[in-house]
Amino acid sequence: MSCSVAVSNSPVFSPSSSLFCNKTSTLSPSAEARNITLTHLKPSSSPASPSASSPSSPFRLHLQKPPPLSLLLSSSAVASSSSPTSGSGSSAGQGPGSVSAILKRKRPARLDIPVATPSMCLGMPATPCEVRRELESEGEGYAVYCKRGRREAMEDRFSASVELQGDPKQAFFGVFDGHGGAKAAEFAAQKLEKNILAEVARNKDETTVKEAVKQGYLKTDADFFKEDAAGGTCCVTALIRNGNLVASNAGDCHAVLSRGGVAEALTSDHRPSREDERSRIQSSGGYVDLCRGVWRVHGSLAVSRGIGDHHLKPWVISEPETKIVRIEPECDFLILASDGLWDKVSNQEAVDIARRSCTGIDKPVPLSACKKLVDLSLSRGSSDDISVMLIQLGHYV
Repeated sequence: MSCSVAVSNSPVFSPSSSLFCNKTSTLSPSAEARNITLTHLKPSSSPASPSASSPSSPFRLHLQKPPPLSLLLSSSAVASSSSPTSGSGSSAGQGPGSVSAILKRKRPARLDIPVATPSMCLGMPATPCEVRRELESEGEGYAVYCKRGRREAMEDRFSASVELQGDPKQAFFGVFDGHGGAKAAEFAAQKLEKNILAEVARNKDETTVKEAVKQGYLKTDADFFKEDAAGGTCCVTALIRNGNLVASNAGDCHAVLSRGGVAEALTSDHRPSREDERSRIQSSGGYVDLCRGVWRVHGSLAVSRGIGDHHLKPWVISEPETKIVRIEPECDFLILASDGLWDKVSNQEAVDIARRSCTGIDKPVPLSACKKLVDLSLSRGSSDDISVMLIQLGHYV
């Protein structure tokens, strides 16, 4: 049985890449059809032969050899010498002049795709803190080190003020861990200290210092609401005055005191997993969901207190919890840090590492201690922004 199959001039096939198609119409004036003869052969007991006529092969193909290179070049020459005004001239893809048109492919136009930069995040100009990979600062009796995580912009901020009102025994420190952008953290770093000190000056009674700190937090939150900006921030602050350490927090940043080398937590994280925080949220009409192993307010935020997050009011509140500690000679130092550290490093581990650089040596290097703590958290897989501040309390005894 035999049949003849005519292969048309298809642009899918190329004369230089396929042996089964010969575009003769593009190489010679006369077009020829391909003849493929299918011959059914009877089986034979002889061993198989590698030739095409072997009985082990069900088909026998008769293929014309591809055109030689000389013919291809001569065809191109004929096409180039043809006059476009002559009657024998051919259009693209129909005559000898179409060879070069088929082989020459037009390069597509280049696409210019803009690359995102940190300054493009959230549609607002980036501050130097957002752009930089890390920040460090060192002053009288303190050091702080911040390192950006895997985000495109750093959302952590800090504040440090010493010799308040000209008194070397008074100071204010804070670490702020922003979420949903850095606006709230930056606002709190600039305004919270002023608001707290204004409330403290208004109420000089030491028994009301907790209330003064609380009102400072609430006012900062109310002022940020007027900014009509999104996002929020967790806060941990330390006010040192009259020999007392006033430690406050809202969210999951917290403070750890080293008392003779023993870690003492001065704050407790505000998370929806806390029974009292969950009850407070539910009693005010909100709810808490467990999402991928993390408790979240309305299935969204993993902290239950902080400045900002106005779309989650009144369930996420800005009221801090405060603890007052008398600074004794055995109080070595205070660590304020964001959850980027505490999620990977325990309180006692942090104290043990920091003591090697801050106590029992001639020249303490608190900045080195901060960097070691950040590096330890990174080595354990932290991908969050990490901010660590170390305050040497011996300056305020």
